[in-house]
Amino acid sequence: MKIDVLVAEIGSTTTIVNAFNIYNQYPKFLGRGVANTTVSTDVVEGLQLAIEELSKYLKADKIEYNEMFASSSAAGGLKMTVHGLVYEMTVRASKEAALNAGANIHFITANKITKRDLEKIKEINPNIILIAGGTDYGEKETALHNIKKVLELDLKIPIIYAGNIENQDEIKKHFIDMKKEKYLKIVENVYPRVDYLNILPLRKTIYETFEENIIHAKGMNRIFDMVNQKIMPTPGSVMESTMILSENLGNIMTIDVGGATTDIHSVSIPSDDFIEYQEGEPRFKRTVEGDLGVFINHRNVLKLFKKNEINSLITISNKNLDKLLVNYTYIPKTDKQKDFVFELTKKCCEVALDRHVGDLRKVFTSSGLKIIPDGKDLTQVQYIILTGGALINLEDAENIILNYIKKNPTKLLPNKNVIILRDYDYVLASAGVLSLVYPEAAIKLLKKSLRIR
Repeated sequence: MKIDVLVAEIGSTTTIVNAFNIYNQYPKFLGRGVANTTVSTDVVEGLQLAIEELSKYLKADKIEYNEMFASSSAAGGLKMTVHGLVYEMTVRASKEAALNAGANIHFITANKITKRDLEKIKEINPNIILIAGGTDYGEKETALHNIKKVLELDLKIPIIYAGNIENQDEIKKHFIDMKKEKYLKIVENVYPRVDYLNILPLRKTIYETFEENIIHAKGMNRIFDMVNQKIMPTPGSVMESTMILSENLGNIMTIDVGGATTDIHSVSIPSDDFIEYQEGEPRFKRTVEGDLGVFINHRNVLKLFKKNEINSLITISNKNLDKLLVNYTYIPKTDKQKDFVFELTKKCCEVALDRHVGDLRKVFTSSGLKIIPDGKDLTQVQYIILTGGALINLEDAENIILNYIKKNPTKLLPNKNVIILRDYDYVLASAGVLSLVYPEAAIKLLKKSLRIR
């Protein structure tokens, strides 16, 4: 059987292969194959097993394809540390750009890096280090200090500089003198002037750097020989889909609950009432909760429940709960397992939304008590997209979100009439990768998956 394009998603838990015919004006999702990700041996093994499962689904003896694309979050995905001048300014801008590109931020510092900070960076062993700091033609010394200190670690990993433009020549010279120029990438200042976030150039460079260096999962280097397009971080590809959907639908939010993480992506302008308080809040925002997942991190989520709360919610004894946990797999089979996954998914959504969405705060001023917004305003969001294995397979996933909105009247959330769409074909991540080459086909596939006529 000949297929136009295969898109592989190599995740921490599972490897998915989606098949598409897109070389005409009516692109079509054909089906998928799923297998366990074989990080401990060779990720190509899991990919081949997923392709075999796809063959069985399509009832084909053999699958041939013209192109293959891929995204990856295997072996922990893209680990970054971020270092800037002032947290609420350059550090925040750098963090937003990194998260927007699909990175997992493991460490953030503001001001000059200390000896303890350097020890922490070495312990994390990130894939990329991002240095920013200073508006253009503003403060220079902090970024220069941080670059020099990080280079002393000799980690042999890419270092991206996205700070004060005045430092660029000196930084280039320093890398050349140290004979480490191959590790340096310089991009436009992520915070060139006060209250202006210049995220997109940095985001693009993080994508490129990820593809060049994400070889930590065994066999990932062999995947490069199989694909026709750069390998993207999977969360970054979900953000790509969210962004192109926003161009067609307006203000939008995507909630992605996975086995290891829970990610929320939003593309939205603030309301007229709150716009004066939104300086510094990006239009494109992603938050990643690396401790919230329904499979790999399910025990972390369990700790968020009160004592015996989960027992009461799914009506189960401690003894039977222990049995359930021993036999727990990423695909629930029994009714009790499904109830358990529902409560885990609900908790992941609630905590992740708490961290992503702004709130109304009481502030005492000289003129009395005032209520002001603090954080991202999503009151103008018209559509919420649900994706990830947990959310798209739950029978009552929409009510998780609607009940959260109802119970949090002070949060800067969409109103109760927001339209909730489900990624029925589970192609959001795949469409994001496709959109870099086939944007028109990608949006058509997304609309089909979301059942938008």
